[in-house]
Amino acid sequence: MLPAEEIARRRTFAIISHPDAGKTTLTEKLLLYGGATQLAGTVGARKAQRAATSDWMELEKKRGISITSTVLQFDYRGYRLNLLDTPGHRDFSEDTYRVLTAVDAVIMVIDAGKGIETQTRKLFEVCRQRGVPIFTFMNKMDRPTREPLALLDELESVLGIAAFPVNWPLGTGFEFRGVFDRQAKAVHLFERLPGGGAYVAPVNVTDLADPIVKEKLDPDAYARAVEELEMLEIAGAEYDQATVLAGKQTPVFFGSAMNNFGVQLLLDNFLDRSAPPGARVAGADHEEIPPTNPDFSGFVFKIQANMDPRHRDRIAFVRVVSGRFDRDMQVTHSRTGKKVRLSNAHRLFAQDRETVEEAWPGDIVGLVGHSEFGIGDTLSADPAVVYHEIPRFPPEVFAFLHNPNTGKFKQFRQGLDQLLQEGVMQVFHLADSLSKVPLLAAVGPLQFEVVQYRLETEYGAASRLETAPWQAAKWLPPGTDTTILKLPTDVRIATDAVGAPAVLFPNDWTQRYFTEVNPNVPLLDLPT
Repeated sequence: MLPAEEIARRRTFAIISHPDAGKTTLTEKLLLYGGATQLAGTVGARKAQRAATSDWMELEKKRGISITSTVLQFDYRGYRLNLLDTPGHRDFSEDTYRVLTAVDAVIMVIDAGKGIETQTRKLFEVCRQRGVPIFTFMNKMDRPTREPLALLDELESVLGIAAFPVNWPLGTGFEFRGVFDRQAKAVHLFERLPGGGAYVAPVNVTDLADPIVKEKLDPDAYARAVEELEMLEIAGAEYDQATVLAGKQTPVFFGSAMNNFGVQLLLDNFLDRSAPPGARVAGADHEEIPPTNPDFSGFVFKIQANMDPRHRDRIAFVRVVSGRFDRDMQVTHSRTGKKVRLSNAHRLFAQDRETVEEAWPGDIVGLVGHSEFGIGDTLSADPAVVYHEIPRFPPEVFAFLHNPNTGKFKQFRQGLDQLLQEGVMQVFHLADSLSKVPLLAAVGPLQFEVVQYRLETEYGAASRLETAPWQAAKWLPPGTDTTILKLPTDVRIATDAVGAPAVLFPNDWTQRYFTEVNPNVPLLDLPT
């Protein structure tokens, strides 16, 4: 294939949701259409198939949640899909945010019975800041739900994004009988069966007055569906492809992932309405690098150690931005300026991997054995191309991590250093302390549990966690004389991993008071 054709058939996306909205179930159903798995949806099925689930880490299996982000690549309808699965737990990490820098679109899953929840709002905000196109799947329509019009209104009022329902539910909860495709003028019927439901082949209709629709719905549900669709035609938003691709309008789909209803409608429409990989901005001059640029370039958005416990390796996930990746090619590592050979390259499917010979813009390549690679590093054939795609986020929780076994100091230190390189948390050093106990900081407290678990299981080093009293970190401008600062009670000066000065605050009040007594000292959300 010509490079342009390879690029045009790529779709790189992530699924975001609040916990329990059905993200993992939807992921497994999408894989069905790519022939990636024969089983999905039940505990027994997950045990029987290793590749179908993206939750490969043992702790994830025990907790029943997604902790790390993994890559799932599969083909469907001639497209090559790169699905980046994101953590779905309450205390997500920076890893979740970083994944969103590597995708070209997202599918947002909402529990139709609960509407928009806190986690959804946070993840959506990251997408909106980056202008990432968003496709919405209203899940669990075969269970008690909120009114469909209320769900649409919430998208617009809470998230501030225009909504265009591509299809519309015919009934909800126990009265759910399918969806009406507003543009294709087709009815997709849902047969309720004992213990679940089944999808019935679509029926082309001119409108809801078709006898087959009246026959399937009870009179009240039918009248309500007709009224709602009339309201949408009169007062609803018009579909606009450019607005969708700008991330300002979301196509909305209704269905039930558990029963595999509406999933193919979502996938087919997503492929038809989303865009292939686009240009990325590089360098201080904000030069746009198109995917068709013949020179290879990409950036590291994630690092994961010990994905294969047999080899204790370290893998850097690289999003290909431009050109063609060839195994054993030589590129420039932007941060060090050194030439490196990319010989140990893999295509990933959760924990499974295979050697990759070539990759194109939009693909994710796993590079093994490069300890010098860090989060945000650019790899490129042209040394002048440097991407600044990876954001940093201020931590919200802090804790000291002690080594209770001095005989295991080497394992403890080596394990912690490697895990910190993955970027799931930050480390600070208190300015007026002689203690060498690391102060860890993260976006969510679950990351502390993950680090402790992995230290013990992967490096044989036990640890003890001591909760620290701070709730926020703010950075100071370079060169700030910290010795003259007036510090409220329990406020401490610290430096981060690269020596940038920061102030640790136990609550909002102390932060406001610090600003009052140090009016000429600006506080920065992130280091400059």
